[in-house]
Amino acid sequence: MHDGPAGRGKGRVDDASEREFAEYFRARRDAVRRTAFLLCGDWHRADDHAQSAFVKLHRHWRRIRDRDALDAWVRRTLVRSIVDESRRPWRRERATAELPPDTAVTPSASEAVTTRHVLVDGLRAVPPRQRAVLVLRYLDGLDVAGTAAALNCSEGTVKSQTAHGLSALRAVLGDVLDDLRPAG
Repeated sequence: MHDGPAGRGKGRVDDASEREFAEYFRARRDAVRRTAFLLCGDWHRADDHAQSAFVKLHRHWRRIRDRDALDAWVRRTLVRSIVDESRRPWRRERATAELPPDTAVTPSASEAVTTRHVLVDGLRAVPPRQRAVLVLRYLDGLDVAGTAAALNCSEGTVKSQTAHGLSALRAVLGDVLDDLRPAG
């Protein structure tokens, strides 16, 4: 098969573009992985979703003209991947009225666990779409419009999902929520 005069195939990325992608990847991989973890609650799945987002980005690298929009492109791809996976039948979680006794967060357990772990555990119990809104708004620092763009929905949907998500998170955290508020 002949790839053209320079030996470059249609889908190949040139050396300069490849270096540019590698620099972007090195600079953003930890942040993307962290966001994926906060969205799905599992480091192994987070690694898979982050890798998938970067593979898709690499595949489209030459066509993305606005390099300032790369973070938004990766974030949108990541969120779609995680939300889509949560819709698959084998990933559906079954809600129960109470947590099993060995997973309940008690005051003595909350002293031993950092605030971050308590919040991540709480986020796991929030429905995926609401979890995505909470992570993007409060942990990634996006405003309502940015979150709406990342999730491809209206700003009103972001606002209602935020309210419902915060309510669900408060219900899950219960008394632990008081321990998370700053003293003063």
